[in-house]
Amino acid sequence: MVRASAPHRTRARPRRYPVSDGAPVEVVEDGPSIAARLVSLGTRVTMWPSLAVLSHVPHWPWPFGLVDLVARAIMPTPGTVRATVGLTNASAQLVRAPGVLPADGNRRVVLYMHGGAFLTCGVNSHSRISIALSKYADSPVLVVDYRLIPKHSIGNAIDDCYDAYRWLRLRGYEPDQIVLAGDSAGGYLSVALAQRLQAEGEEPAALVAISPLLQLNHGPKLTHPNIHTDAMFPPKAFDALVALVARAAAKNVVDGEPEGVYEPLDHIEPGLPRTLIHVSGSEVLLHDARLAARRLAAAGVPTEVRVWPGQIHDFQLAASLVPEATRSLRQIGEYIREATG
Repeated sequence: MVRASAPHRTRARPRRYPVSDGAPVEVVEDGPSIAARLVSLGTRVTMWPSLAVLSHVPHWPWPFGLVDLVARAIMPTPGTVRATVGLTNASAQLVRAPGVLPADGNRRVVLYMHGGAFLTCGVNSHSRISIALSKYADSPVLVVDYRLIPKHSIGNAIDDCYDAYRWLRLRGYEPDQIVLAGDSAGGYLSVALAQRLQAEGEEPAALVAISPLLQLNHGPKLTHPNIHTDAMFPPKAFDALVALVARAAAKNVVDGEPEGVYEPLDHIEPGLPRTLIHVSGSEVLLHDARLAARRLAAAGVPTEVRVWPGQIHDFQLAASLVPEATRSLRQIGEYIREATG
């Protein structure tokens, strides 16, 4: 049961932002810097061939869990506060950068869904990005350690993200204090969660998506010009992901039927949270970002896309190496503060 809110927060609040005029705002940033070019080259000669091999045998028992396990060795920023939160079928980590006030339900909070193609990564691999968002947004960040494919389904992951949102509501947060955010596959989970909440009459303050995977249908991506410039993903990687997602969904029986594959962009309706998307100008998921922006704006949702030329997918994870990554995270933090101010 959700804790009763203070009287001054239960009054209906007017919308602070006008609806969209039907077209998204797109801003092309400067770059890439020399550091970004070097990171892109390193990714091209390491990650790209590794994913190419994996894409040919995606159903092998790859040790995907090692990514987050190894990431535990990364030392956190001194002064960072991290606490584990138990959910019904998963867990989450509440992160506060140095100087950020506790998650007491009185200010803003970010609910973060990490990327990793639904099958890898976790709270440890994304600790640096969650700390940076906490710092720049001046907000606690709750990172969901949701269940992963192929053992579980995307539907299970959405359930876990929903449970994390309800945990924040139980802490006293109102929807207009909560920002949904995620990178890569976490962008998909953010939109899917927003749609589930919309069906319940709840509208979070905003949604932020970083290099988001928003369309599982891989056909349009394979014909996008960036299929030849993406430094991380070979074309067959998208075939492999769709096969893994479909196989996991088929094993999860809901009301006597296999789960099915959900496409968030086919269910865009007016009333979704205002949305900010940051994406590389060279990655294949530029297709998903622009398609989502067009559909959201057409539905009256204020939407802004910031395109970063020459960056790798999810370049914000390289904030310690790439100056554009830090600039991007700072912009996102400013957007979150504005949306919840």
